[in-house]
Amino acid sequence: MPTSEDRTAGRAHYTQLLDHAGRTTVALRPAPGTSGARPWGSGVLIAPGWVLTCAHVLAASDGRRRDMGPDGVFGVTFDGRVVPARLVYDLSRPAPDAGPAAARADLALVRLLDPETEHPCAWLSDQPATLLEDAYIFRGHGESPVDPFIAVRFGARDARGLQFGSDVRVTPGASGGPLLDCDRGEVVGIVKGRHQQDHVGLAVPVTALRGLGPEHLVAVAEGLGPDPYHALMSLHDRWHWAGQELGRAVGPTWFDAQHTIMAGRGRLWGVQERLQALDLLARLPAPRDPLVVEAAVGEVLERGERPGAWLLRTWRDGHGALYQGSDPYTELRAFVHYLRIVAQRTADEVRDAPGDEAAGVREQAARLAEFVQAKAVVLQPQDRRRIGPVRRRPRSVLVEFEPLFYDEGGSELFNWSVSEGYGQGQWLRVDVQESAGGVPFEQAREQVLRRLGGRLLRADGDAGPGARVRLEVAVPEGHWDTAVGQWEVAASTRRTARLRPVGPGRAVILRDQGRREQVDPAWLRRWQGLAAARELEALRIPPRPGADAGTGSAEAIWRLLETAGDGVLPALCHTVADGFGRDAVGVALDTGFPAGLWPAHGHGEERDCDAGCEEFHRGVRELLQGSGGVTRLPELVRQLRAKATEAAEEGTHWARDLVLLYDDPEDPIPPLFTDRPQVSPR
Repeated sequence: MPTSEDRTAGRAHYTQLLDHAGRTTVALRPAPGTSGARPWGSGVLIAPGWVLTCAHVLAASDGRRRDMGPDGVFGVTFDGRVVPARLVYDLSRPAPDAGPAAARADLALVRLLDPETEHPCAWLSDQPATLLEDAYIFRGHGESPVDPFIAVRFGARDARGLQFGSDVRVTPGASGGPLLDCDRGEVVGIVKGRHQQDHVGLAVPVTALRGLGPEHLVAVAEGLGPDPYHALMSLHDRWHWAGQELGRAVGPTWFDAQHTIMAGRGRLWGVQERLQALDLLARLPAPRDPLVVEAAVGEVLERGERPGAWLLRTWRDGHGALYQGSDPYTELRAFVHYLRIVAQRTADEVRDAPGDEAAGVREQAARLAEFVQAKAVVLQPQDRRRIGPVRRRPRSVLVEFEPLFYDEGGSELFNWSVSEGYGQGQWLRVDVQESAGGVPFEQAREQVLRRLGGRLLRADGDAGPGARVRLEVAVPEGHWDTAVGQWEVAASTRRTARLRPVGPGRAVILRDQGRREQVDPAWLRRWQGLAAARELEALRIPPRPGADAGTGSAEAIWRLLETAGDGVLPALCHTVADGFGRDAVGVALDTGFPAGLWPAHGHGEERDCDAGCEEFHRGVRELLQGSGGVTRLPELVRQLRAKATEAAEEGTHWARDLVLLYDDPEDPIPPLFTDRPQVSPR
């Protein structure tokens, strides 16, 4: 908190701040051209084209909306001119279907109808106001200058709103105007009026604006989209940052006044850091859930309690929650830590998303990360080390079996590992079984299954509320018939937990253990063709495509797969454990196919296809035709497995043991977890 000496020194600089606040205060009045009518009340310009006021200012004494011009047009007066405007959002009257818990506040947002209208904007606080000293209220007039009044010697927040004592009466017309905290140089409330019983002044905290939602849009008005609060505050923060650009022909800005007031207070995270940080945050998408913001703040402040979800809606709100009155270094560390979390999690959200929009988000997240790195250079070594590894949210768990060599009896031996995946080839190994001799495949599988349930549950928890991460299993040639979807793992972390099949509850895919970080051009080309295809098509691999079963058969497989067009996936109904099926999958991988479908227990070469095979291929065709793209296949196959499980009591289902090979070259599996050379299983 600033000392009395700080405030005494700062008062000499308040003149510039008061001037800015006065120029952003407006009067709301009848439509332009209407003469002789008194202003209804005041408001404050907060973003290009937007005025914040109290909702009751736009209502007559009987509670009905004031008389306005055609289409609800009225006037907003500032800088000696009257411009047309219209009410767009009313936070005092939620939509009837919004529910009793919907946020209500005596606030309204007014839009100036001429988008070319130039005007200054006030600075809205990003933190809750608690104690006030040296604050002013402002009242807009018709054509005359704005009146500022000293509002408080002491003020606080209670259940009625932001409370302040006043040396002057809150005069008519002041309602809806800004309450300016001069110590912080920012608008902290919107003046509501004077309480009738105890005669204290009341204001609506600007943080109540966080309750703004699409349900507050008035009829036929053009709003700010599905998340109006995020959009509005992004306009606010980007406007203030743009005011500091080199070459702009403007006078002193609101930031300049704040910088002058705050000079000499010894803060390592000052108004310049805040200005740039909020501009960078404004360029990011809105958080997918307010809980994400709360979790980030809680992680930084190392506290367990969580505020109500509406209190922290955006990354900007989380920034404001970090002002804890601590020493300058601790405060700096908190902001650096928080912004690093935001940059990392934003990048993770769009890491593997296609398109220009996602690329733009990745670029903005990278800019924020660079800003954080520049501010982190003054942190102590132990803090740089602690903040560095931001906990990321996994999107998958990978089980990998590494073939080693054969034992005396000719059985192949394996080591295994478990990794958490974050997209684009980023993996973190979390469990490894590595021995000099290895173990047979079935034993390795059983070792994995004993630990896999708990590992999946932990990854789900880290991924976020309600998340189910994907299970990926990388196996070498000879084990492509592994029925991963039918694996049973512990349903909880209890010592005696029941076992449940993993496939119906989460996406499960098979990967080729031989494909790694070195991406073959044919593999990438095939993947891009699948990703761009409007519709996927199944390529049925017949059991005897050649004239005979020898070399001709192998050559026929090569020709069939090499000449296949984009959008095609191979489908096999026979076993892929050995013989023709194993060769067919090997050829498909060598010719670049990233995906394919087959049953874990397909028929052998000793018999021809039957009615079950026809049902399988018909089901695969229907699956691909309605898939909507290759990236949706893992979830669609999961849904099929769930249906197959439900139908188990009535009979068999063609997808009961369906295997989905799904190898994304843009997210290759990690390097081998040992430096020993891999021995071919052949």
